[in-house]
Amino acid sequence: MKEFKVKFVDKLRRTPTVESFRFEKPDGLEFVPSQFLQLIFDERDRQNHNLNKYLSFSSSPMREYIEVTKRLSHSEFSEKLRELKPTDEVLIRAPLGNCVLDKETERIGFLIGGIGITPVISMLEYIVEKNFDIDVSLFYSNRSEEEIAFKNELNRWQEESTFLKVFYVVTDSKPQDEKYTFGKIDNQLITEKDRSFRNRTVFIFGPPKMVDAMKALCIEVGTPLPYIRTEKFLGY
Repeated sequence: MKEFKVKFVDKLRRTPTVESFRFEKPDGLEFVPSQFLQLIFDERDRQNHNLNKYLSFSSSPMREYIEVTKRLSHSEFSEKLRELKPTDEVLIRAPLGNCVLDKETERIGFLIGGIGITPVISMLEYIVEKNFDIDVSLFYSNRSEEEIAFKNELNRWQEESTFLKVFYVVTDSKPQDEKYTFGKIDNQLITEKDRSFRNRTVFIFGPPKMVDAMKALCIEVGTPLPYIRTEKFLGY
């Protein structure tokens, strides 16, 4: 793990509340899909948890930029992100995290909610770019259709390849798209959509309570413990 000064390049709105932030990729930074970084706005006080936070890479290591994505709030950290202007420099520590893609794995499953999609995007983009022969099943839950981040990318990868199946779940309001499921990710939904899910290596990213719930669900479905990989987002 090293520290780098990175130059802000651009931002992209993913949903009404979620934005991605891109920075020039510094020389010497190497990471693998689904790792994360610490973005440091307060360099004097490294223990300032309000301004120094951890974010997953939401871009493939093969890109010429690095990208992080966050659901913005009214916090100091979110305001700092909003205020970024082109050529502004920010300090990062990277790479961090051990819940990573093994290219030898043939069958992968994801149980993801909300902003937990960010490391998944890094992995999927890399799989597409490297043309790995990996079969992927993604269950992705959000409160509303409007809050489905990276929907365009996921739909395109699903249409252009045979390796990816995406099952969208909406929890708070009945979706207009009939292909989406209204409700929650549970045993019934998983076994209905993907009967072979228990035979996959399953990745779960997100806040601790969500990760614990999805891990318990994996066990209920029949996934052996050694095949369940988890990463709890820090700061929750």
